[in-house]
Amino acid sequence: MDISNITSIYNDLYASASGQAASKLENKLDADYSSATDDELMDVCKEFEAYFLEQVFKQMMKTVPKNEDEESGSNSTMMEYFQEQMIQSLASDSTENNSLGLAQMLYEQMKRNYGLDSQSV
Repeated sequence: MDISNITSIYNDLYASASGQAASKLENKLDADYSSATDDELMDVCKEFEAYFLEQVFKQMMKTVPKNEDEESGSNSTMMEYFQEQMIQSLASDSTENNSLGLAQMLYEQMKRNYGLDSQSV
């Protein structure tokens, strides 16, 4: 069994899934939320914050120097996979704990933009 084929398949699937996640989030943000509930609006804002944090964390990880053993071999692909999972989990947990506060600010701004804050009064 050739490991390079598995690595190539994984890389193709990962690139496709990553692009789909960004596209899905973009579609959600382009939607009209003028009749959205508070929970729906906050969920979209939290998804955006988690995606934003995930991208920041990925860029930060690129600044960490790698040794030669990490850059070669079949283990590097699996390491990258688990690293991606860890980053996604960390970004999601940070968003749920309101550590950055971006989702809350975005939520309040969207409520003002859609006039939803005056409807609840």
